[in-house]
Amino acid sequence: MADMAPITVKKNDGTTDQIWTNVQASGGDRSPATWRNTSVGTAPTFHPEMNMTSRPNAEKTVRRIEGTVDWKQSAVGTDGITRKVNVALFKFDVVLPQGMPSVDLNEFASQSTNLIASVLFKDSLKAGFAPQ
Repeated sequence: MADMAPITVKKNDGTTDQIWTNVQASGGDRSPATWRNTSVGTAPTFHPEMNMTSRPNAEKTVRRIEGTVDWKQSAVGTDGITRKVNVALFKFDVVLPQGMPSVDLNEFASQSTNLIASVLFKDSLKAGFAPQ
């Protein structure tokens, strides 16, 4: 089991680090771990946030890791109050068969997350279309 820690990622410019601060560690199955990028947004309600939960299936043959990353857009209204106007949402749902050898699960974890981190995947999200 991984220990809760801050996560460092690169901004869109590819060079600037962004720290996603660990806000809350998971209390166990079905309890979310939460991170926020506190350098974005003017108040906690506007900070981008990632939540991750884990749980077994009823037979305990599979573990699921589920989560979301949300990125909020805020704007100041004519009344001077800042409000959320849009939210971009990334959802993930990972199924980990408990009978699969660790070497295969490790390779799955590394390669699937590297696919999502690939330039092609990022460009598809930026464009809003699957590659053609």
